[in-house]
Amino acid sequence: MSDDPRRSIPRTDALLADARFASAVRRLGVDVVKASVVEAQRRARSGELAPDAVATVALEALPGSATTLRRVINATGVVVHTNIGRAPLGDAAREALLAAAGHVDVEFDPTTARRAPRGRGALEALRERVPAARGALVVNNGAAALLLACLTLAEGREVIVSRGELVEIGDGFRLPDLLQSAGIRLREVGTTNRTHLRDYEAASGDAGVILKVHTSNYRVEGFAGVPRVAELATLGLPVVADVGSGLLAPERVLPDEPDAATWLDEGATVVTASGDKLLGGPQAGLVLGDADALERIRRHPLARAVRTDKLTLAALEATLRGPVPPVLTALRETPETLRERTERLARRVGGDVVEVDARVGGGGAPGVPLPSLAVALPGSFAEPLRLGEPCVVARTNGGRTLVDLRCVPSESDDEVGEAILAVAAAVGH
Repeated sequence: MSDDPRRSIPRTDALLADARFASAVRRLGVDVVKASVVEAQRRARSGELAPDAVATVALEALPGSATTLRRVINATGVVVHTNIGRAPLGDAAREALLAAAGHVDVEFDPTTARRAPRGRGALEALRERVPAARGALVVNNGAAALLLACLTLAEGREVIVSRGELVEIGDGFRLPDLLQSAGIRLREVGTTNRTHLRDYEAASGDAGVILKVHTSNYRVEGFAGVPRVAELATLGLPVVADVGSGLLAPERVLPDEPDAATWLDEGATVVTASGDKLLGGPQAGLVLGDADALERIRRHPLARAVRTDKLTLAALEATLRGPVPPVLTALRETPETLRERTERLARRVGGDVVEVDARVGGGGAPGVPLPSLAVALPGSFAEPLRLGEPCVVARTNGGRTLVDLRCVPSESDDEVGEAILAVAAAVGH
């Protein structure tokens, strides 16, 4: 047995002491690295590997990071793609997020050594971007912002809402279920397609709030209509208006999409919105509006349960103060600005340039096409592109794989090209 090759299999403690494995332990943790070593040793004992290959195989099997989340290149043409994380953060927000991972003065005043307003930089940036907002609050998502505002301002009385605005959002969550789960009493008025100001007025006797919800993920056309915020504001009740999409000010590419500044100017008491989506920041819920109303909302007991963390506050402030975020850059792309990149990619991989319609996504601007260009490839390319490294997610239509560069950073064009060529070589095209 002295010449048994299994005796030369490196010991676990010896491998973990190796500088290469020690570095991996600092990056991934000892349990992950040890599991990879033990598996390589098992394969060596069974004869699958040579003993001198154990270290190399164990290192190659280690994951690239400590998370199972994979980086995705969005070549779908959907600007705010819910299933792959909605808004990608810009460089300024990423740097701010990393800096905030350590100790920061999130609610500490170094001058006085006392407690300070939490996330005051992000709140100031919001008020600067929306001057009509005398108060601001950031919570963990848009649904929480809407719920907290209604719960506080209704004060136990009814919340009036149009039947045509009782929306269902992603994954089957419905607005009425959300509000009623917190004990809010809804008073539905009007019909699916039409609600008049007189409907709200007739229901206002026992009401504490009028709720206005932008139906961001669908449109009702034809014989349809609901009162504007300016009309609802004349009825004497607080108006909570949810823009949903995250637009803080009018956007020229989407002239029909409501924004927080306009609805506050029209008389909304508070406006709620998302911090990601079309704002382009991290997932968060924003509450903007009347200073007294915001202070009441901030002091509500539920506000502590839905408050956001320092990383989100840092990324949000950097998004508001920094360069144009990737979402708005992608939204404003045109076929003319995309043509050179698209044609270059098509020449490299042997695809055809075709005209396509991109989409806003994320429940925003339903039915509004964004004229774009894509590289058309065989339909069989879609799956291996998704399963490759990096993961490239494209759109499929009419038996073709359509690679739209609208949402792809220009510095990633070469990666996309290399991924396509790798798939072409693997499938024999």
